[in-house]
Amino acid sequence: MLFTNATVFTGAGPDSRASAFRVEDGVITWVGDAADAADEAAIDLGGRTVLPGLLDLHTHPALMAEAADAADCLPPRVTSLAGLIEVLRAHGAERPDDAWIVGRGYDDSRFPEGRAPTAADLDEVSADRPVLVWRCDGHSAACNTRALEIAGIDRETPDPEGARFERDADGHPTGVLTELAAVAAVADCRPEPDHGELVRRVVGLDEHYLSHGIVGVCDLLSSVIREPLAVFRDAAVAGFRPRVALYPGWDPEALPETLDDDARTGRIRIAGVKILMDGAFSNRTAWVREPYPDSDGCGIQMISDESALAAGEWARRNGVQLAVHAMGDQALERVIELFGDQEPWLDDVPSIRLEHVTLVPDELLSRIVGGRMRFGIATHTVFLFAEYEAYKLNLPDVSDGRAYPLRALADTPLPLALSSDRPATAWSDADDVFLSVQAAVDRRAADGTDVGAPSAITVDEALTLYTSRAARLAPVGTPATIAAGAAADFVVLDADVLTVPADEIARVRVAETWLAGEKVWAAAR
Repeated sequence: MLFTNATVFTGAGPDSRASAFRVEDGVITWVGDAADAADEAAIDLGGRTVLPGLLDLHTHPALMAEAADAADCLPPRVTSLAGLIEVLRAHGAERPDDAWIVGRGYDDSRFPEGRAPTAADLDEVSADRPVLVWRCDGHSAACNTRALEIAGIDRETPDPEGARFERDADGHPTGVLTELAAVAAVADCRPEPDHGELVRRVVGLDEHYLSHGIVGVCDLLSSVIREPLAVFRDAAVAGFRPRVALYPGWDPEALPETLDDDARTGRIRIAGVKILMDGAFSNRTAWVREPYPDSDGCGIQMISDESALAAGEWARRNGVQLAVHAMGDQALERVIELFGDQEPWLDDVPSIRLEHVTLVPDELLSRIVGGRMRFGIATHTVFLFAEYEAYKLNLPDVSDGRAYPLRALADTPLPLALSSDRPATAWSDADDVFLSVQAAVDRRAADGTDVGAPSAITVDEALTLYTSRAARLAPVGTPATIAAGAAADFVVLDADVLTVPADEIARVRVAETWLAGEKVWAAAR
């Protein structure tokens, strides 16, 4: 099958182009100029642009499945406390009378009230049923009084390690839950969907990913559901087609001592384990060297050195990656201190992935590049794009490009990926690849504010961070290139992302997605 008359971004590197390629038995066997193709029957792509199948290497499909029955509380749907209460109340009316009322995505930095919801606010949704709503960053949440009662949290309850129950002047919990351990103390009290329901929900994500051109994902906290490997493998049998690399959270009591070869291989596999060195900038729990503006706080170290090292030893022993959430510069420095001089244990991908890298001064970046340990980085542009209101409060300046310094990162030899973190972001379609590409190229927030023009990269460079360069970061089973010998996984676009004006890149859409030479999704005409 010859595909011709196309603008083909091969993913082999910036400015790598072709106009035709041939597929045999699901594999690309030739790539080149259409004029050099043999005279044979061909699929004429009408001059459209073709990319390798796209990779989102830090996202949360397990969480998307687990939260499928939660109310959408993201902006622009919810932009105030009053609006949040209204949406949750309406959602509760549609749920069984004994069900928890759950929502996700509020962004209090945009609320005119200037604060997060409290138990008193959420008691207006329901005083009798438990109410729990996650903040957009996924690191904080708020619950009502009934949920606090069910969880057994009162003024005598100690804060979890690396997290806290926010309290009023008298020490009573306010219902605001800061960081994951505090959120889990309430969230874990909810009834869980059973295996079959989770499988059905994951299968329901198939069209979402294929319509976005995403053929491979890394789930960076797959343990939000029980037995994620079994769930995703059963979903694959039932029709879920993207490749999935799973990274459960570090829990020595829940993880097996030894992973067998079957768990570490295949289209659905366990690829690593995840730890959190710090929190998030939006709630000032990212661990930074300099105090936050108008504050003496520098964030939170969320895991002890001993636990971090134990997670690293488990990853080494089992031949998988260690993924470390490290947003702040102090968190990154601690990772380097703990692991930088260790011998890498993997050959084909970095032994340690650094997630969300936000502040990385030049001297830290040099240590990451030049140390004995082999690191890779997954970062974002959608955070600054969607959450500028929170970032401008918590960083001294974002216009100089120090936050998410893509230009400096792209200039290193490190495996590097852009990613979405969906649904832990304040944007309803955070895994729209072309939104992230536009934000990488023009470095502007959703409201047009300059968020670091000096750190802009080119369209070609940004596309490699969703294709070939990203594929070097994790064992997703594809080189994400259009090259001889690669699986024929590619997407056809409705506009030329390579030439449209920078401020129109986010309008580009996937027209077709192909897997192993088979068209598996097409936009309605």
